[in-house]
Amino acid sequence: MMANEALRRHRNSQRWTQTQVAERVCAQVQAATGRDPELDANWVSRLERGAITWPSGDYRAALCAVFQVASEEELGLYPKGSAAPDERPAEEAPSDDVRSLAADTELSARLARHAAETNVNALVLEQFDADVERLARDFVSRPLPLLIPEIRTARGAVFRLLEGRQRPSQTRHLYVVAGWLSGLAAHVSLDLGDRSAAATHARTVVQCAEISEHSPLRAWARSFQSLAAYWAGDYRRAGDLAQSGHSEGRGPGAGTIKARLLSLEARARAAEGDNRSALRVLALAHEARSTAGPDELPGVFSFPEAKQWAYAGTTLLAVGGDEQTRHAIGASNRAVELYHAGPEGDRSPGDLQAAHLDLATAYLASGQVERAGAKLSEIFTAEMFTASITIRLRNLAALLGSEPYRGAQPAVDLRAHIHEVTVRPALASNPTEPR
Repeated sequence: MMANEALRRHRNSQRWTQTQVAERVCAQVQAATGRDPELDANWVSRLERGAITWPSGDYRAALCAVFQVASEEELGLYPKGSAAPDERPAEEAPSDDVRSLAADTELSARLARHAAETNVNALVLEQFDADVERLARDFVSRPLPLLIPEIRTARGAVFRLLEGRQRPSQTRHLYVVAGWLSGLAAHVSLDLGDRSAAATHARTVVQCAEISEHSPLRAWARSFQSLAAYWAGDYRRAGDLAQSGHSEGRGPGAGTIKARLLSLEARARAAEGDNRSALRVLALAHEARSTAGPDELPGVFSFPEAKQWAYAGTTLLAVGGDEQTRHAIGASNRAVELYHAGPEGDRSPGDLQAAHLDLATAYLASGQVERAGAKLSEIFTAEMFTASITIRLRNLAALLGSEPYRGAQPAVDLRAHIHEVTVRPALASNPTEPR
């Protein structure tokens, strides 16, 4: 066993201890592979004594990087069974040209090894895709407190993988998964009434969409930002965001996302008071539905026909007038019918409540207070409301307190009942987070 004087000289020239060399090699291996090796001064001592002459490829590459040399030979490293560099006959010493060629060859070999390293595989990506699909479907009908920990756990796992190394196509795939999961987190925040957190998550979705160049994800992010702006009362921005989603870049992609964006824009334009644009865009939304292909993901990331009719009812109600109010009643009734006819697992309680609220509002506009009360009674039995449903209920209470309803006993009773159900804790209580 022959001591490795070359490695010792390099260490001494840097005035490093064996422990310091081990720490730097560990850091280099972790940065390159994501693994956390357990190397110490004893490992470096064994290298310098010649007990180890040819450590594994990751460690050799790390040593070369730490000491900034072009090849392992400069550090006195050699495979078992071959002569140590200092033992070679003088006539066999390679020329500078040969040394340079060997160094270039080793550099290419190291690059190939580096490119082949990855902390994911097809099975991992397939499982993430399945998890996103399941969570997107469950989001529609399962209580949020049950889903929040699962969404957070999946996001954490993806983010940790992205901090490691993958092939470019795998990295893009992970960013798409991270984008959809951040979209779920954004929806959770909006449903809980935390607009600031929702905006942060939505910006992350946009960033993931840009990095992965994924058009459907980018378009969905715009639809969510439009939704958030609408519930913040910024109708102009809501309409503009939805419009940019279906017109920017390479378009929103296939599926129902274009119908969603146009429906959001129509609703926002109507709330803004631009009735002509609202009706024009609403017609375009129905056209987009007729040509829509299958969605990439189900549940909260899709735009079922029932939801589109619910949006149409809200839009027509905002446009106002006897004729459009009648159309609004028809659209909202159609939404309710479709929700009840569909599978229970695809039935969104919040969307169904929204359709009932639009019907109640439309009946009030038609002077049918008792029919409005009947629709509201179907909502009052719910154990919890999203932030948007709470806003709708309070808006309806304000309407009941205005003329011509002010003072009428049925309207007074309805206002009292709305106040009762909107002051109780709802989705704002999240048992998975610190209070």
